[in-house]
Amino acid sequence: MSQTVSRADFDQFMVPNYAPADYIPVRGEGARLWDQQGREYVDFAGGIAVNALGHAHPALVKALTEQAQKLWHVSNTLTNEPALRLARKLVNATFADRVFFCNSGAEANEAAFKLARKWAIDTAGADKHEIISTTNSFHGRTFFTVTVGGQPKYSDGFGPRPQGVTHIPYNDLAALKAAISDKTAAVVIEPVQGEGGVLPATADYLKGVRELCDQHKALLVFDEVQTGVGRSGSLYAYMEYGVTPDILTSAKSLGGGFPIGAMLTTEAVAQHFAVGTHGSTYGGNPLACAVAEAVIDVVNTPEVLAGIRAKHERFVSRLTAMGDKTGAFQQVRGMGLLIGAVLAEPYKGRAKDFMTAAAKAGVMVLQAGPDVVRFAPSLVIADADIDEGLDRFEQAVNEVAGR
Repeated sequence: MSQTVSRADFDQFMVPNYAPADYIPVRGEGARLWDQQGREYVDFAGGIAVNALGHAHPALVKALTEQAQKLWHVSNTLTNEPALRLARKLVNATFADRVFFCNSGAEANEAAFKLARKWAIDTAGADKHEIISTTNSFHGRTFFTVTVGGQPKYSDGFGPRPQGVTHIPYNDLAALKAAISDKTAAVVIEPVQGEGGVLPATADYLKGVRELCDQHKALLVFDEVQTGVGRSGSLYAYMEYGVTPDILTSAKSLGGGFPIGAMLTTEAVAQHFAVGTHGSTYGGNPLACAVAEAVIDVVNTPEVLAGIRAKHERFVSRLTAMGDKTGAFQQVRGMGLLIGAVLAEPYKGRAKDFMTAAAKAGVMVLQAGPDVVRFAPSLVIADADIDEGLDRFEQAVNEVAGR
């Protein structure tokens, strides 16, 4: 028998590491959500860039239900058909030769950082173990990934951190030149910093990072957990820049809402994860891989990718006009359907206020730090939903701006 639950149950029963909104969504369709009271929201948050095809997309529902009637789980002493099909599609669509499946972006990054160190130590000895990351980066919440991430607020308070991790400013090639050495195992970069403010890398920066990694025989790791699977307007953002990494991590949009992560790499690097070196009990789960295969089949088409670029322009032009009219935003930036409205000086630190006002107006948005309102909607969101959601968001902006 089901029991009625409310937001108050969170405060009574859940570990208090989150502070969720005061409403509970119960149903979704496309780019719309409805809460317990039947109130409708336009979803520009996308489960934090996860719901690549919105809610209850027919292709994903079909893939999940068909697979659920066949095979749910086997241990990694066996393989399975959905995992092999998905791996083949990812290899055929990218630079990669090999794929490792796990359950989340943090796990994909954990695998990437472990593999980078294993490769470096195997090929050059124990001294070659250092990892260089950037300030304000975000790579997950395991202890290793939160240490590589460049936001101390997430890593402070847990005791001694893993050693050999250095942080330098993002988009600053001179800082990398000063930090990199022959002891560097890997340089870890988000092509667009997501949690750090929806800040894209410059093309010259990423090309320079690639050259420095080559000079010092270090691996280049792209964290594409947030930018991957069409979010940028290409299947992966590295394709936008023409800069190829040695390791790439993917999650979020990959499963369209079903938990899955993947680490993609080259043949030469992959061989350093021999049998028994790393693993994941649920990694390559048939249900997850069947859904992710359906996501790739829908997203990796010229029509959908071109649509993402067009929708980017629709968002940016309207948000820019809002900023000009109200003075709330000093810049609108991002790539594809990962967009950040950077708050102007009088509104600095108030991203949460915009998020709260937006929910009140019937549209869900995100923040990326205290100074940026973030948008990460479905990649196939209809133009009519974009317009309706932006109408509602404009009401929220006017409310916060006191207009």
